[in-house]
Amino acid sequence: MLAILADRTYRHLFLAQVVALLGTGLATMALGLLAYDLAGDRAALVLGTVFTIKMVAYVGIAPVAGAFAERLPRRAMLVGLDLIRASVALALPFVSEIWQVYVLIFLLQAASAGFTPTFQATIPDVLPDEAQYTRALSLSRLAYDLENIVSPVLAALLLAVVSYNTLFLGTFAGFLASALLVLSVVLPSPKGAKKRGIYDRTTRGLRIYLATPRLRGLLGLNLAVSSAGAMVLVNSVVLVRGQLGLDDTALAWTMFAFGAGSMIAALTLPRLLDRVPDRPVMIAGAGLMVAALLGIATAVSMVGLSWPLLLGIWLLIGLGNSMVLTPSGRLLRRSAHAPDRPAIFAAQFALSHAGWLLTYPLAGWLMTAFGTVPAFVVLAALASIGIVAALWVWPAGAPEALAHSHADLPEDHPHLDGSSGHSHRHVFIIDDLHPVWPEQK
Repeated sequence: MLAILADRTYRHLFLAQVVALLGTGLATMALGLLAYDLAGDRAALVLGTVFTIKMVAYVGIAPVAGAFAERLPRRAMLVGLDLIRASVALALPFVSEIWQVYVLIFLLQAASAGFTPTFQATIPDVLPDEAQYTRALSLSRLAYDLENIVSPVLAALLLAVVSYNTLFLGTFAGFLASALLVLSVVLPSPKGAKKRGIYDRTTRGLRIYLATPRLRGLLGLNLAVSSAGAMVLVNSVVLVRGQLGLDDTALAWTMFAFGAGSMIAALTLPRLLDRVPDRPVMIAGAGLMVAALLGIATAVSMVGLSWPLLLGIWLLIGLGNSMVLTPSGRLLRRSAHAPDRPAIFAAQFALSHAGWLLTYPLAGWLMTAFGTVPAFVVLAALASIGIVAALWVWPAGAPEALAHSHADLPEDHPHLDGSSGHSHRHVFIIDDLHPVWPEQK
């Protein structure tokens, strides 16, 4: 897996991802504690609102940013967005009202909505070989997992000597270092041959995504990820600080357990995906998250909540989370031509976070209004709906090369070269010549 770091461009991009993630992880810890200070026992509602604002920015801005990413130099765009994020992080330690947190979080996440899908779409252009790209996805997932481990540990160490507001300075440093690393390499910026209007470019990724069966299945699995993840991100501080009466360090170790589970999956997935198709791995990961949610709901209702139980369940949710998210980049890469990748990665970013837009406030509201067990059960049911939808719209064993016809093309069209009449078979990707997925008998 580490052999791909020999590529200088990818190595710098990976390091940029790592330092930005560490900074973001520190901010996540600090935001939880800031919300608890400002709102006390109603911290779950405040955090639910914060994460809802984040999702509104992601869902609304990502497709527009993806449209501009096709035309703007990627390096300049990524560096500029990193600098915006660093500036916002620098302002967070000075807030004193909840509404100020909401405004700054929107600005921060609006910049991230442009940065993240553009960054993700650049990696398959830097590493065009699928085997290398698969390992890059696992390494990227590992970076997220290490962030979930290292950031809480680092936060715990820092919180022993400084206030949580100081953690935001680490976020500033992470985004600034990310900008410098991106600036140090030359990035490919594939351009489409056809000039498109802003509306066409803005909606193109969504149209390709929703027309591709495997990506519609991914959308259902994204709902399972957001349902389980919302319980972890929104309610950990309430479960650890409020119900168990533990300190800030215990909260950090609880988030560590989630990251550890995800890291275990990331380390084992490259070899597994060499032998097993993406679909069964991803379905199994989503099922594991549902089982974990129902398992803790049952245990809490029978014997009550304990910290070891919470650590174990968070580890299982992290494991299932990575089993779904790591292979998703492979599905996106196979489903779009290089010029369309920023748009389709932006579509995945927006559509997947639409699930978070639902589950973040739902997790906070359920925990506040009804308590722990109903919150776990309802979100497990929602995740199950996502799995059923994925099984329905994404058929097992579907081939990549599909037979189809082009009745609207002249017989001498270059796309039909070597074909018998207007019908032929090849790896099918939604594009201008293939706007609709063919029905298979």
